[in-house]
Amino acid sequence: MRFSIVFDNYKANEKLESFWGFSCMINDDFLFDTGSNGRALVRNMVKMRFDIERLKYLFISHPHWDHIGGIDSVVDINRNLTLFLPDSLSQLYIRDLKTLSKEVKIINEYPRKLFENFYTTGVMHPVGEQSLIIEEEDFGIVVVGCSHPGITNIVKRSKEIINKPILYAIGGFHLFRSKEEEIIEIVKEMKNLGVEYVTPTHCSGDLAIEMFKEEYGENYIPGGVGRIIEF
Repeated sequence: MRFSIVFDNYKANEKLESFWGFSCMINDDFLFDTGSNGRALVRNMVKMRFDIERLKYLFISHPHWDHIGGIDSVVDINRNLTLFLPDSLSQLYIRDLKTLSKEVKIINEYPRKLFENFYTTGVMHPVGEQSLIIEEEDFGIVVVGCSHPGITNIVKRSKEIINKPILYAIGGFHLFRSKEEEIIEIVKEMKNLGVEYVTPTHCSGDLAIEMFKEEYGENYIPGGVGRIIEF
């Protein structure tokens, strides 16, 4: 499984554009979120040699501007996408997107299999956010947008859904407003839950990123736009 961060407010490649938000390519045909600026997203993807016309799936975690800002730019290029949208997204926007894509699947509170080994946690609250679970033979991987429902809550729910340990978590952990004491507890709980590798980026916050890096050591995998992670 290959994860390529194509939009992030941290930089791993100085040749790419960086703004507040998050988007990640999974292999070559699955796009998770779209960042805040569609034109920058498209330019980054082109520089990273992704062909947007070959995309098959677009997964949107939640309706905040820094994750949906590039949707229009992507569907302008590729009208043959299957969209997995949370029911927290504007119903009027969903209606419009149905006319701009091959298929729209609305995700509610119930977890479900999307296809093959890809699952959604279902929409969790607050905010109305879904996260992506990828099931491997002996473990699972979780991709999160902003973790508004709490990164540990998402991991717990993901473990229950596939009945396997979650080995790796990547995305925004939403700890940039959290105090050191709270982050310490979250790092500890993530380890207790069996998460062995982490890539906290986007809204995770500098302090949390440093604390995860210190605690996880070699199992901390840095994020940033341009980062490519083989797992």
